[in-house]
Amino acid sequence: MHLRMKKRKIKAVEKKSFKITQEESKQRLDQFLLAKMPEMSRSHIKNMIEKGEVLVNGKTVKAGLSLKTDMLVEVAQAEPVRSSIDPENIPLDVVYEDDDLVVINKKQGMVVHPSSNCFSGTLVNALLYSVKNLSGINGTLRPGIVHRLDKDTSGLMLVAKNDLAHRSLASQIQQKSCVRKYISLNNGVIQKDEGQVETYIARNSNDRKKMSVAPDGKGKLAISQFKVLERYKNFTLVEWTLKTGRTHQIRVHSKHIGHTIVGDLTYGKTNPFNLKGQLLHSYYIKFMQPRTKKILEFQIPLPDYFEEVLEKIKSSKLNWQK
Repeated sequence: MHLRMKKRKIKAVEKKSFKITQEESKQRLDQFLLAKMPEMSRSHIKNMIEKGEVLVNGKTVKAGLSLKTDMLVEVAQAEPVRSSIDPENIPLDVVYEDDDLVVINKKQGMVVHPSSNCFSGTLVNALLYSVKNLSGINGTLRPGIVHRLDKDTSGLMLVAKNDLAHRSLASQIQQKSCVRKYISLNNGVIQKDEGQVETYIARNSNDRKKMSVAPDGKGKLAISQFKVLERYKNFTLVEWTLKTGRTHQIRVHSKHIGHTIVGDLTYGKTNPFNLKGQLLHSYYIKFMQPRTKKILEFQIPLPDYFEEVLEKIKSSKLNWQK
């Protein structure tokens, strides 16, 4: 199985222009555009700049250009080059579907979208088989993908069927009106009943596959709120509410407070239950339907393998702590 890219002439389908104000000056070009077009991923914006689809004062520039007052930024978003990513008949747990969006319960172990080292078996492959239309905003490899979950994180995900829905859902996530809650089982006993972890997160300089807490002002601001649901002798069941959506955010913040997630060997060192991945589950989501403006909310139970671990812990009286 492989990706077969079909090239064709690029045509501009949407043009935007921004006159830089004094308050907006000194920002990097890519960061400015990310704030102005929250429906776009950072990588997509970078690709647009590199392909010459973004001009500053009529000239092509680099993504890191420092903007100055009165500069004119012009964006000619090109029609995406379509790829023939193979649709695959992979069963999906569809929680909800309408003309604009789909809510999926992603299983642990499923990669969200194809990449250079993973061409098949992804959520996108499955969506292309099961869903007639998907938003094209995030490019050819991520059709319909508004946000993502790590491969071994399970639970609720939003998928957009059209660009209107994609822009609305991405904006809700950006503006924090979309509520997303997770449940994790963490190593050790967290003493505080609830709290907020607020740090900057950046790519780990020693391992590009990992993220890490960065000095203030470096990387991206990440905010996670947590509430202890249950304490055991050696573990804590925790509910997390995301205020931002950074790569590996809950996993990095769990490590930062000294309580890594059970089964997470990327940020932890032990796997006492021989798990295939971290016990982290996106169990709740609340958002506004883009077209009808109706508030929708969904909640799903923990996966069986997660519940089985909890039962093992609870079955041992020595491991129970009120």
